[in-house]
Amino acid sequence: MAKKRKDPLWTKLLLWSGALLLVVSGGGLIGGKLLLDHYSDAITHPGGLGAAAAEGNTIDGPINLLLVGVDERVNDTEMGVRADSIIIAHVPASHDAVYLTSIPRDTKVKIPPHPKTRFEGGTDKINAAFQAGFQNGGGRDGGLELLAETVSTLAGGLKFNGAAIVNFDGFKGLVDAMGGVHMCVDERVISIHTGWNTKTGKEGVPYNFANDLPTTLKPNMRPQIYEVGCYDMAAWEALDYVRQRDKLANNDGDYGRQRHQQQFIKAMVKKATSAGVITNPLKVTEMLNKMGDAVSFYNNKILLIDWIFTLKGINPDQMVTLKVNNGEFHSETVGGKSYEVLDDTAKELLAAIVRDEVGPFVTAHPEMVNNNADQAAVSPTTTPTKSPSVKASTR
Repeated sequence: MAKKRKDPLWTKLLLWSGALLLVVSGGGLIGGKLLLDHYSDAITHPGGLGAAAAEGNTIDGPINLLLVGVDERVNDTEMGVRADSIIIAHVPASHDAVYLTSIPRDTKVKIPPHPKTRFEGGTDKINAAFQAGFQNGGGRDGGLELLAETVSTLAGGLKFNGAAIVNFDGFKGLVDAMGGVHMCVDERVISIHTGWNTKTGKEGVPYNFANDLPTTLKPNMRPQIYEVGCYDMAAWEALDYVRQRDKLANNDGDYGRQRHQQQFIKAMVKKATSAGVITNPLKVTEMLNKMGDAVSFYNNKILLIDWIFTLKGINPDQMVTLKVNNGEFHSETVGGKSYEVLDDTAKELLAAIVRDEVGPFVTAHPEMVNNNADQAAVSPTTTPTKSPSVKASTR
């Protein structure tokens, strides 16, 4: 069923744009450079990285991408726009892997001043940086710029070769064009956003809310539930699943959501590069037509074709998803506001990204690798060992 809600846009999922663009690269590229040039203007944007932009016009060495999902509350000007998903994608100089590291949205940071939007700087949650750059005419470009500079400061001077912002409505169309994705649910998840009235069958939000948190079920409403197992998910199912953080079986909240987002990125790339998609001219064309609506890619003056052919050798099995704080909450309350604080190992990971030493770091810290959920979990807390392939029901 197509999703038509106009509540705050889902942007809890980020897509590694370079990986997604693999669908138009290599042997499956239809039309070659002319086709890429045709779609480049709809996908790429200048600017957006400010002082965090890498210098030079080459991506021959290590590559760092900032991936951002924003909660665009178009009917709530007071809430503004916040970055609710932040991922650093690091490709080592060998260009044979990609490491995805999620930064918790509530991480305590120092946001630098942003004269363009008259923001004076200060300490806040990292997801507030995008809002501060977005306000006073800064828009998406200003929001991304200030967020990139904030993440750069947090990571000890990390520079970015590019960045991407994902739009939910457009992204759903892209997943639809692929024909959905195959995902393995690693813990029971109850949706607070999607449900149906048991009497009328009408779709709606199943829970009441207080202070932006779900409380009680609405009368006659049945929420969508995702049980542990492997499923072929339609776009609306996959996107709804990775949006959740409140009613997860393991009570792992935002860390569980980060893990599911990363798992979805791999599932998306696998589907995009599968034979049934990459060799189908109609699917490739439809996906290209949806790309501009789904992804805003800030290419830092590097041609799109150079990005694609630099990254095309990386396959989904070479994507490593990482967690900070070992997936556990390290909360700190200051002035009545609760923050997430990165532990020493998380800070060491960020430093390893700057030095292009993530591979050796991960070898020394295997506990930081997230469950990829390529197979269904035997129970919500165990590593998957079996792979039952079950077609997901539509309800």
